[in-house]
Amino acid sequence: MDPPPPPPAIPRDAWEGCSVLLDINDGDRLAFFRLTPAATVKIGNKTCSLQPLVGRPFGSLFRVGADGLVPCAAADAPSRDDSMQDGADGQVQDETRDNRSLVDNNTAQNLSSDDIEAMKRDGATGDEIVEALIANSSTFGKKTVFSQEKYKLKKQKKYAPKVLLRRPSTRSICETYFKKSPARIGFMRVDTLSLVLSMANIGPYSDVLVVDMVGGLIVGAVAERLGGTGYVCSTYLGTVPSSIDIIRMYNLSSDMVSRIVQVPLSELCSMQSSGNTPSVLNGSTEGEVVEPVVVQDEDAQAVDTADEKAQLSTEQTTDMEVSKPSLDVQDENSSFECKGGDGDSIASKSKPGKALSPEKMKYWNEHGFSSLIVAAPGHEVESFVADLLPLLSYSAPFAIYHQYLEPLAKCMHTLQVSKRAIGLQLSEPWLREYQVLPSRTHPHMQMNAFGGYILSGIRIQNEHTEISMLTMDNIEYKDMSIAA
Repeated sequence: MDPPPPPPAIPRDAWEGCSVLLDINDGDRLAFFRLTPAATVKIGNKTCSLQPLVGRPFGSLFRVGADGLVPCAAADAPSRDDSMQDGADGQVQDETRDNRSLVDNNTAQNLSSDDIEAMKRDGATGDEIVEALIANSSTFGKKTVFSQEKYKLKKQKKYAPKVLLRRPSTRSICETYFKKSPARIGFMRVDTLSLVLSMANIGPYSDVLVVDMVGGLIVGAVAERLGGTGYVCSTYLGTVPSSIDIIRMYNLSSDMVSRIVQVPLSELCSMQSSGNTPSVLNGSTEGEVVEPVVVQDEDAQAVDTADEKAQLSTEQTTDMEVSKPSLDVQDENSSFECKGGDGDSIASKSKPGKALSPEKMKYWNEHGFSSLIVAAPGHEVESFVADLLPLLSYSAPFAIYHQYLEPLAKCMHTLQVSKRAIGLQLSEPWLREYQVLPSRTHPHMQMNAFGGYILSGIRIQNEHTEISMLTMDNIEYKDMSIAA
């Protein structure tokens, strides 16, 4: 038996047509873009082309120059705490100054706004303007070292903004949406998402059943972890599929996209034996079958919020700056083809005929799915978990996310009474971010205290069902004896 092929390598450089995450001024502004030839971003009063980003490695830092975005040299991006250390020992300098005698009366700066505009017209760079502001400040030398660093950072963000090129991944996408529009992803924090994937035991060659009502974040995270192996079956209630537009930011390969399918819950329930009655929650009548749909990744066009429409190009860019909850992507082009560094098609449209095969449906009917993840913040999970658990194989783990505790507590009680699962655990993730600097290591002054709740467990065979099956076997055995 031939060994399985190695997983595809993650591209390290940005290529034309891919999705990128731009981190402007150290998280002050986060935006998703697609690197098309005419893609632009407006930073301050300057519109810059995104073509200099093509071919650059992810993690590169750029500054706004006279001709647009210019790559920063290593010396242009010093660490924040470089000036706070003495040589290699890392000890903080002795500080004898304080700010008690400083008065903020707007008279300390000798450089006027007209002088700054004149420097800009003469072609002065942002760093040169910052140095001029420091040299003409009468109070800069009297400030503490920490206050001087804060002053420099404030002026650099205004006159010399920096742009960090980041690769859209599960973590970066979740952090971006959680920071700007947490309601779009059901207030799911990045640590909660990682726990959901871990509790559901997501790994290569898994067949994962997903109920994703958080915009496609779960589907994309599972597909990224599978790496082109196994299948992701995204099911939904009724006849209208749930929106999973976020997966377009993942730069998934065509092989990964072809392994993401959407099937209505009514069809999955119909795979069960004829003795099982379909649930009325499915939104369809008995016998109504909806063809499975292979998720097709289409070109995400410009999606600007109200305050960004005047800043970002809305024809060729995909600015997913999330400053309001609605982030549905408006598709204007029929398809797109993005090429990676090795020439493989990235996030291209799946070819017709790659729909889910009947053999795979039969396999899932006989063996069940290996994992289940439910993320439906706007629904009562207790009502349709009973339809989802029979679709799993025995000993398969499941993880259910909800932003509130009460729905999961009710679902946990129902599963305990029905004895359909063991190892039930209701968890509340907790995360605290720390600032790590010499002699100033402490938790952040502002932090998020809520990340949702997770109900996890392992599906087992119902004892009542097992007894019923044994009784039916005994009756059939007696009938055969009498007939003999």
